Amino acid sequence: MSALKFVRSVWESFRANSGLEPRLLDSLRVTAARPGTVNFELDIQKEHTNRLNILHGGTIASMVDLGGSLAVASRGLFATGVSTDLNVTYLASGGKIGDKSALPSPSSLSLKAEVTCDKFGKTLAYTSIRFTNEKDELVARGSHTKYVALAWKDPQNITDELSPRPEKT
Repeated sequence: MSALKFVRSVWESFRANSGLEPRLLDSLRVTAARPGTVNFELDIQKEHTNRLNILHGGTIASMVDLGGSLAVASRGLFATGVSTDLNVTYLASGGKIGDKSALPSPSSLSLKAEVTCDKFGKTLAYTSIRFTNEKDELVARGSHTKYVALAWKDPQNITDELSPRPEKT
């Protein structure tokens, strides 16, 4: 199975079984995945904004969390562990509803993200993420550490396929 197909199946599991993600991030689109890296997009809508009508920091923090999980999934873990640390740095407004963009709908702006699994071990996985706007300007970055020791036991994992380990000699 390709990394993209597997990551999308994990995202569908989040959408079907989680309380937060289907409410806040249901329109998120996984656009690319390869072992260790995932790209996704979110069109900014009213539910993603704060009272100033700009992208809410909590929306970005939620995407750091989800993105870290999807990066871990890109290495073959279906159960993506639990968070031990999450950090977000906001560098600029991520956008607001009604900003002009190259999207077909003039009432939304797309936020793009690329997340990488920087280190993938038996106990912990470390991820980092960058968010850019339609002008390809960096608007936020984050990091997410996941405890994955128990996730290795999930029967739906495909780690042998996406993260082969060197053979012991």
